Amino acid sequence: MHLAFEAWSRYKISLAKAKLPRIKKENNVLLLKKSNFDRALKETKYLLVEFYVSLPQASQNLSEEFAEAARQLKKEAPRIQFGKIDVTDQHDLRKEFNIQEFPTVKFFVDGSREDPIDCKGVRQASAFITWVKRRTGPSTVLINSTDQAEAMINADNLAVIGFFKELRNNSMEVFCETAKDVPEMPFGMTSREDVCANYGIQKNTLVVFKKVGVMEQLLILVSQTSVKIFDVPVENHILLFIPTNSKTFNATYENYKSAAMEFRGKITFVLVNTNETRNGRVFEYFRIRDIDVPAVRILNLTSNAKYKMPADEVTLENLRHFCQSYLDGKAKIHLSSEEITEDWDKMPVKVLVGKNFNRIVFNKTMTVFVMFYAPWSHDCRKLLLIWDELGEKYQNRKDIIIAKIDVTANDILSVVLDRYPFFRLFPAGADYQVRSFRGRTGWHSCTLRGGWLEIAIPDDRADENQDSSGSINCL
Repeated sequence: MHLAFEAWSRYKISLAKAKLPRIKKENNVLLLKKSNFDRALKETKYLLVEFYVSLPQASQNLSEEFAEAARQLKKEAPRIQFGKIDVTDQHDLRKEFNIQEFPTVKFFVDGSREDPIDCKGVRQASAFITWVKRRTGPSTVLINSTDQAEAMINADNLAVIGFFKELRNNSMEVFCETAKDVPEMPFGMTSREDVCANYGIQKNTLVVFKKVGVMEQLLILVSQTSVKIFDVPVENHILLFIPTNSKTFNATYENYKSAAMEFRGKITFVLVNTNETRNGRVFEYFRIRDIDVPAVRILNLTSNAKYKMPADEVTLENLRHFCQSYLDGKAKIHLSSEEITEDWDKMPVKVLVGKNFNRIVFNKTMTVFVMFYAPWSHDCRKLLLIWDELGEKYQNRKDIIIAKIDVTANDILSVVLDRYPFFRLFPAGADYQVRSFRGRTGWHSCTLRGGWLEIAIPDDRADENQDSSGSINCL
């Protein structure tokens, strides 16, 4: 009787599978659409999906690299599957995952279609392989000896090593999270005293080892050759974004080198080749689009303030005027901002951007509680769900706004952030004091107990929870 029941159960399971939408493959990549997407998610622990349209050349180029990565990982990591969706006629999936650019790549984990991880700036097969490996396993290499560190440094043109006093701290966590999104470079970390001493490191430090060509004080981020640079003492960096194969490159490059000589020791000049795919992270950080190049930006490494050269033409005179204006303190800071969406205030949690931030948070009649987040951060993604609950709890209060802002797409100078997620309360009234909250363990549960306003605007008894900076932390 028992054997007959087992046989019947297996028969029913086989019938159920037979009714599931069939998933075809092309060059080791699953061909996905609305009818089979659920099955692909349920049967795959890790699924990297390319959303594309069939005509653009960019989609075709990425599809080739995507297929090559799938082929190489087929036997090595069978739990990782690659899929692609032509959204030309898959409008529901395009809308569900808010696909605005082509191609777009997203990573789905454990069959969940909620909050897939964006795979941005990755365009080569080797980078796709490294990216998914770092998402499904350790994102950095643990370095236990000086020889191991030297081997990593000498193996590639670029290497990043984190030197930490201990391997369990916030800095190390941020370092590991960053490594996941920068597959173009090897990442290692160590807490060994002998390794740190070999490089003269005495405190928590991130070091980028670069093989670079130095030409008349011009630091080039492409075509690296020989010299290791541990850090750059000049806090002012100017970057020229230009394709090295453009017709105007030689003339522009000569102007740039001449300016580099004039401002030697005051500003470090950096050339960024926009044809180099691994520079995608740099473009993203400075919000440089294809239509913007050639483009020139100055970055102050101390304040992280960015400056945009007013003139479009990269001449020696324009470069000279821009650099001198910056050094004289006359250059205007360039602030990036997303556009204000029509429905930014329609949900319980209001969506702020650079263009409406000051107007909303410095409104004296409203108390505004803001979450500053980075989409790539795992902690941020978890807390965004809690933040939505908080928004729902206070959505009927006319004097309170619960809001969020993506700090990777919007520059906010009025708020200094030391990590993500970060929370700030902007109380109503003329004599308010801004309160800062850090996303520590247990903070979200404290917030949702309903007492966050009492904690944020404390009486004298709250002094014991207040740190030296004036911020109040709910531990």
